[in-house]
Amino acid sequence: MAAPLEMDCRAVKAWLDSGTPFLFVDCREVDEYATSHIPGTTLIPMSALADRVSELEQHRDASIVVHCHHGGRSMRVTNWLRQQGFASVTNMSGGIDEWSQQIDPSVPRY
Repeated sequence: MAAPLEMDCRAVKAWLDSGTPFLFVDCREVDEYATSHIPGTTLIPMSALADRVSELEQHRDASIVVHCHHGGRSMRVTNWLRQQGFASVTNMSGGIDEWSQQIDPSVPRY
């Protein structure tokens, strides 16, 4: 079954809660991550992605969920990774802002 192009934060949280294995990538910048982040995510800023894509190679055939602040950058990253042959990459719509509002209010909004 092909990975969905996008899923909302509730679906991502359900994956986390069920133990579904996936790599959770935060594509925001370092300063944004320092301000607020979802525990367990891996920071690979969109600005560094082309230089760091090799770090994802071991996850090429695994599920990857990408998030950013609101979902725009992570959708671009998702599409770019799919073009590089990572077929199971999914964007988390709404980003960390929606996560903070719907899943974990202890994650600061900015």
